[in-house]
Amino acid sequence: MSRHRSRHRAVQVLFQCDVRQIPPEEAIRNYYDGLYTEETEDPVEQDNFMDQLVKGACSRLTEIDRHIERASQHWRVERMPAVDRNILRLAAFELLDGKLPAPVVIDEALELARRFSGDDSVGFMNGVLDGVRKELEAKSASAAAEDVD
Repeated sequence: MSRHRSRHRAVQVLFQCDVRQIPPEEAIRNYYDGLYTEETEDPVEQDNFMDQLVKGACSRLTEIDRHIERASQHWRVERMPAVDRNILRLAAFELLDGKLPAPVVIDEALELARRFSGDDSVGFMNGVLDGVRKELEAKSASAAAEDVD
C-alpha cells in the first residue's frame, strides 16, 4: 500500500476523531468496518502506516496544535475548517517525527489539500507548514549549538 494512500486514509480518520470527538482507536475501527462493508466481504488488510500516523498525531495533539497556531498567525486551530485542521495536524506530526524531509511532508499535505479542500486552503497550509518547519529547524539548530558549548 502506498504511503500517500495511507495519509489519505489518516486524514479521514483524524477528521472523524475531531468532529465526532472519539478516541483514535474507535475511529480506526470504524474506518476499517466501513471499508469491510463498502469494498469487500473479506476483512480489509490493516494499514499499519495509517494507524501509526493517526495514533501519533492524536498522542501529540496539544503540541501539534500549538505549533500550528504559532505558525498560522492569528488563527486558532478550532476556528479552521475541520478538513484543513486535520491535514495540518497530520503534516505537523510528520514534521515533528522527523523521519521524512520537510519538503516531502509539505508536498504530501498540499496534495491532500488539493484533494479535500480548496485552492485558498492550499496556499494557507503551505504557509503554515513552512512556519512549523522553520520553527522546528530553529529549535534543532539551537539545541545543536547548546550541545557544542
